[in-house]
Amino acid sequence: MSMSVASDSGDGEAKAMSDINTTPLVDVMLVLLIIFLITIPVITKTVPVELPKATNIATQTKPENITIAVDASGGVYWNNGKVRDRQALLEFVKAAAVQVPQPEIHIRGDRNARFEAVGRVIYTIQRGGVVKVGFITEPDRGVR
Repeated sequence: MSMSVASDSGDGEAKAMSDINTTPLVDVMLVLLIIFLITIPVITKTVPVELPKATNIATQTKPENITIAVDASGGVYWNNGKVRDRQALLEFVKAAAVQVPQPEIHIRGDRNARFEAVGRVIYTIQRGGVVKVGFITEPDRGVR
């Protein structure tokens, strides 16, 4: 630390220094920085899990894949044909579940469809016994 009280003039009169001494401020800030660097890892306690790596894989359309669409009003379509009710959808799913190899079901949900309608379709697929279910989405192009 440095401090200068005497003036360079020869008159012997001591003048007050007009510059701000920033050394104590820097010392305090360094101490606070060290404290935060030491305590932050201790504070953030998380359960150690291995998170999955997300990759965007293009869907391979196979002839045996089944597409179920849900429109904005909640209507359900099985391969472009309208399904009259949930019981009919369940029958379609049960018939597809016994095929060897079991086909994948791809769900195309309208952006404005209620989550309840898509959830009912997923529940019906689960009850029908189909194991592989995927969602068809549009790639995010940054435009809303």
